Amino acid sequence: MASEDTKNIQEMKTDLNLLLECLKYQMDNPFSQKEALVTIFSICQQNSNAGVYFREIGGLMFVKNLAKSSKHSMVKEAALYTLGAVAEQNVYCQQTLCTSELFEDLTWFLSNDDSNTNLKRMSVYVILVLVSNNRTGQTLVRETGCITVLTQLFRTVLSKYELNLLDENAFQSYQLWSSVCSTLCVCVNNPQNDENQMLCCSLFPHANDWLINCVKPEIIRPVCSFIGLTLANNTYVQKYFISVGGLDVLSQVLVQLESDSHKTLSSAKLAVVVTKTVDACIADNPTFGVILSKYHIVSKLLTLLLHESLDSGEKFSIILTLGHCTEDCEENQYDLFKNNGLPLMIQALTESQSEELNKAATFVLHNCKKITEKLSLSLGEYSFDENEEQLKDINMKEKNLEEYWKKAKEILHRIEQLERERNEEKLQREKDKHNVSSMNINIQNTLKHLHADSIGRGPTAEDKDKSKSRKLQSYQSHGVLSTACTNDHQMKTVLKSANPVTACYRESGQNKNLCKANSSYNQNLQEGTTFEKKNSVSQSSDRVFKHPVPVVKNRKQQLPVTDPFTLCSDIINKEVISFLASNNHSKMLKYRCSGCIAVGKSLNSRNFSKLLHSCPYQCDRHKVIVEAEDRYKSELRKSLICNKKILLTPRRRRQLSHESTASGEIIMEPFGKTVSVR
Repeated sequence: MASEDTKNIQEMKTDLNLLLECLKYQMDNPFSQKEALVTIFSICQQNSNAGVYFREIGGLMFVKNLAKSSKHSMVKEAALYTLGAVAEQNVYCQQTLCTSELFEDLTWFLSNDDSNTNLKRMSVYVILVLVSNNRTGQTLVRETGCITVLTQLFRTVLSKYELNLLDENAFQSYQLWSSVCSTLCVCVNNPQNDENQMLCCSLFPHANDWLINCVKPEIIRPVCSFIGLTLANNTYVQKYFISVGGLDVLSQVLVQLESDSHKTLSSAKLAVVVTKTVDACIADNPTFGVILSKYHIVSKLLTLLLHESLDSGEKFSIILTLGHCTEDCEENQYDLFKNNGLPLMIQALTESQSEELNKAATFVLHNCKKITEKLSLSLGEYSFDENEEQLKDINMKEKNLEEYWKKAKEILHRIEQLERERNEEKLQREKDKHNVSSMNINIQNTLKHLHADSIGRGPTAEDKDKSKSRKLQSYQSHGVLSTACTNDHQMKTVLKSANPVTACYRESGQNKNLCKANSSYNQNLQEGTTFEKKNSVSQSSDRVFKHPVPVVKNRKQQLPVTDPFTLCSDIINKEVISFLASNNHSKMLKYRCSGCIAVGKSLNSRNFSKLLHSCPYQCDRHKVIVEAEDRYKSELRKSLICNKKILLTPRRRRQLSHESTASGEIIMEPFGKTVSVR
């Protein structure tokens, strides 16, 4: 495989060397040069290392000089396209070509009237590649005056607002204009460049004219992308865009697209694009949301939100725009409330699984909290800084305003209830953690005491007293936990705290989502408890309990024996948890386990094991201990027999082999040569 890769690399290097020589010796044959350049581009596309090698042998600089010096337009176009493709594939080639000299040459190609449309497109493509994700390129495109030429092309390439893409010349001009838009976008953003944003904001009036006169996807998408990236995170540019009427134009276009969205799916998708641009305008200046209230943008966005064709990402953009519209504008808040927007936000919270969308909906609900309080009091206390006559007019027009007040009270009550449930959730989690930790300590202490008795140490009077107290504490903790699980009122509190919005939605008659949230919450709580128990028991067993190593005669090396408590700790944890979670806790009291009754008697490892084996009503805990002890003894017996066979002399091993064969044991010869089984 390695030889094949080496062979391919060597062939690639040979091909590039030959193609470079062809370019040098075919200066009078433009067709051969074009074919060689296309082949170089193809090789570099297939192999990422080809561009690096082509740069090392001087091919990249030769192609750059060829694009400048060649008299044939087809060679210039092919050379520029090859430069752009190689630089796009490899960042080192991009850095090599990112020079002021190349930007000046590209500026000359764009400003020269003799350059055809295709040559200008290739020049714009190279600029796009050199500037993308490159702050140095953004600086050079401004210092060399290249961005000035690009802005001029943005204004002049498309001269007519009636765009006919079926015409070949018009289509080529549109492709050049679209490439210029994309290049200007990377000049101002990714990374953000404030100076380039200031230069490009001079194009806003021309962009507004295009939005007003040509509402087509081919124009709306590139123009909105350019506007959104140019004014992103720049308050000065945002204010300038609003001063030239840009936000009014976007609002008018959005109203038109929303009305058309009921007929065509593309209009709904295009309306979301305009919505994102509107959001970029007001994100850092919420006070400008007043302009949107003149066009009732909030009601249009709520209608658009109900469109079935939109995905979760597009709905998130709409809800986020609603949040910025209602952040500092009471007119938009009232419009949202009047058009049944708050129930839609609550529905989005309950139905969506997207964390970002839930945060955006919560943002909208938080913004409308104050207006909800005002509307819930009375009409006289509600004001938009208007006089009494205007309020009377509003009262006459809105005959069903009392219904909105009732809804406002309900929404306000729900919001307050959500806040209370969040506080209850925190308190309940702290109680659960405390109960789980106390139960872990009690179970761990009880098992320590039982195991200390099982290894042969007679219990003292002090140990007996401690054992009794630990047993009582353990049963008390179990009783508290089972009572908490069977208490309906506390259970509802835990389930509501898992998801406050789901609980609120359940109260309105929707129970499906709540059941899912409850099951996931209980499952996570049980898994967390099991994990804590498992860690605490295993760590304590490694630190405290060590079973004595069995002694074998004539043994040269002692083999480590695993602690029995460690072997059965996982099983004990699972059995105890399933026991506490079941409804059989009360049934256990009818038939008492002998091991539980005989806690105060004088017990040791021998009589306690016999006592447990003879008991017909073993509790789950002692039953697991007995099973673990039996398995451990069986494994230990097998290990001792196997080790004894290996360490014995050949004579004694043969004698033992006959005895083991008679009893059906496994016989292992030294060095693993033969294995016989009866």
